[in-house]
Amino acid sequence: MELRFLVDTQLPSSLAEFLKRRGFDASHVIDYPKGALTSDKEIIAIAKNELRIIITKDSDFMDYFLLKGYPPAILLLQLGNIKNSELFALLKRFMEQITSFYATEVTKFLIIKKDKIIFF
Repeated sequence: MELRFLVDTQLPSSLAEFLKRRGFDASHVIDYPKGALTSDKEIIAIAKNELRIIITKDSDFMDYFLLKGYPPAILLLQLGNIKNSELFALLKRFMEQITSFYATEVTKFLIIKKDKIIFF
């Protein structure tokens, strides 16, 4: 199964480009008509319709997932303020675990911290 990502507004658009260079189908919220004004509910709808994993720093998506069971897949980054180069290095380090976690189905939730991954 090809992984498809949707990068949330508060993360850099260069993250989507980073993922594309690694062969993933990735888009950023700014690529959609409302851009940075796209609401969380609209982001969830896009992710569901396009079967994308939402990459976000916004813990509201965790609440949606735990309370309502959607969006179907979230990769929550709990990293604080870090440089883009640090973010990319961290994702590169964990990419094999990320891809194998989402490989079978995308109804999953994952938290990435600077030193570990937490699987749900």
